[in-house]
Amino acid sequence: MTGVTWNDSSPIYRQLKERVVAMMLDGVLKPGDPLPSVRQVAAEYQLNPITVSRAYQELADEQLVEKRRGLGMFVNAGAREQLLASERERFLKEEWPAVAERIQRLGLDPERLLASIKSEETR
Repeated sequence: MTGVTWNDSSPIYRQLKERVVAMMLDGVLKPGDPLPSVRQVAAEYQLNPITVSRAYQELADEQLVEKRRGLGMFVNAGAREQLLASERERFLKEEWPAVAERIQRLGLDPERLLASIKSEETR
């Protein structure tokens, strides 16, 4: 979570949770990996420990991490797959309709867009 800057658009605990989720999706945090301790995160980013605990509790409530008494929080097996499924669903329902509308409004050819993505991947 290096280079963290917080914004005013949403609560900090939610931004922290989103950063941990991104780390899981990117494979930085893998199943069985420990999350940094609440104290460590609070001290490093000058946050209230309650804020960090709230973010971690939401992750636990969603069964993405588990609390091991006396050891801390650990990424659950299958967390990345669960996140990918829910993020894909959210993208298709919430973001894709606006993207598709903009593509259509601008008269862009979907095949040309896909070709440009594939050429970027080969660079």
